[in-house]
Amino acid sequence: QVQLVESGGGLVQTEGSLRLSCAASGRTFSNYAMAWFRQAPGKEREFVAAISRSGGFTDYANSVKGRFTISRDNAKNTVYLQMNSLKPEDTAVYYCAAGGLITTMPARYDYWGQGTQVTVSP
Repeated sequence: QVQLVESGGGLVQTEGSLRLSCAASGRTFSNYAMAWFRQAPGKEREFVAAISRSGGFTDYANSVKGRFTISRDNAKNTVYLQMNSLKPEDTAVYYCAAGGLITTMPARYDYWGQGTQVTVSP
């Protein structure tokens, strides 16, 4: 089992920045690819970004490329999502997930955090 706890969400104005963190415990963190997803009210959960086990490969949704950066610190068992130039359409609950491989498909991830709310005001 892997336990994931997100933090860092909040209310920010358009063009502002936030840094989300996801702390992992349980099994060896470096054995897992990590990802961030988000879900807005009335919408399906969507892929945001993912990072390989070593951190050497990353993938981003087109909607966040150039604005968001995913990173990880395996010594601290933590994955981060730096979000810059935030837009109102980025408003959602953000979830971190752990799985065997990088994929954009939520069903392929084995473990999920409880989510953290990000709200971007116009």
